[in-house]
Amino acid sequence: MGGAQPLAITMLDGAALCVEVDLQRIERRIETGYLDERAADLDDALERLDAARRAGRALSIGLAGNAAEILPELVRRDVAIDVVTDQTSAHDPLNGYVPAGLTLEQAQALRRSDPDDYIRRVGESAVAHVGAIRALQQAGAEAFDYGNALRGLAAEHGDADAFAYPGFVPAYIRPLFCEGKGPFRWVALSGDPADIHATDRAILDLFGDQPHVARWIELASERVHFQGLPARICWLGYGERDRAGVRFNEMVASGELKGPVVIGRDHLDCGSVASPERETEGMRDGSDAVADWPLLNAMLMTACGASWVSIHHGGGVGMGKSIHAGQVVVADGTPEAGDRVRRCLTADPGLGVVRHADAGYPLAERALARGEIRAPLIGPATQPRRSGA
Repeated sequence: MGGAQPLAITMLDGAALCVEVDLQRIERRIETGYLDERAADLDDALERLDAARRAGRALSIGLAGNAAEILPELVRRDVAIDVVTDQTSAHDPLNGYVPAGLTLEQAQALRRSDPDDYIRRVGESAVAHVGAIRALQQAGAEAFDYGNALRGLAAEHGDADAFAYPGFVPAYIRPLFCEGKGPFRWVALSGDPADIHATDRAILDLFGDQPHVARWIELASERVHFQGLPARICWLGYGERDRAGVRFNEMVASGELKGPVVIGRDHLDCGSVASPERETEGMRDGSDAVADWPLLNAMLMTACGASWVSIHHGGGVGMGKSIHAGQVVVADGTPEAGDRVRRCLTADPGLGVVRHADAGYPLAERALARGEIRAPLIGPATQPRRSGA
């Protein structure tokens, strides 16, 4: 169970069963407002969820258990499931995945005493785990993978059909990437939540005519609890992120905000990552593992004047299976910062459009054809693509 999943479902008026092997994480999610309740067992959880559905009431319930055991049990009981996904960390099978039949304490002891047996048990569990998701899909559920290497782990242990259900990026997100849309994130260095609420109003002023943006900002301001420095995230596209960033810089300069704003993004973005089991899974031209794009992004962000730039592995899929370029730019209210913000937040999503146009996605090619981004080696959709471009 990830922290965002139960809250996302209840924001959409859904009812969620969230399985988590670590009871303390369930309690922490309830304390921070990301999860509503905890159930005593599966029967209790299903009864409460059924009552919530009948009443039309949003509800998220945490269940302490192992997904590799609970999901097969849902299949056995023929429970009607609308959507199934999983955020189990599987990129480090020895330290990140708890196999079925073991408590957390037993798992920790077995890791030390017999790592080979531990990995064997992990493999058996992953195969059962993924097989149950696939069975729920076959029964009518919308199934997708979050991209934490679970399918790959099952495939390594003999499941030839592990990738029968897609990752969420090729299933839903890639059309957004083609237009440079992705997770725009900012943090108030003042530490004052009022600064984030002021930027919320600025986002609504700029983009409130987009229903999904307006709904998200309103829900987030009401229901997302700050942890550490107050922060916000909102999916914005090419031609939008720079406008928001420049507005934030102006708000710092005018004193409307009490301190600078750090602007970045999630590692999940359109042109800054090569991750064959998540962001670049199943690319149209087979370029899933081509790492040129994050490297180019890092160099481009450096040239544009980002405050700091990073190149790193990560994102839950494991060392050697992903490369990400991170960038952050600080809006401190100075004219120089405004220029850097404008350059970085234009070029960053713009490269995402170019990356997807280069892979042959018509939606991205049409974005180029509008003339907002120059990519001479690719050209607009009305021109033939160059060989090897």
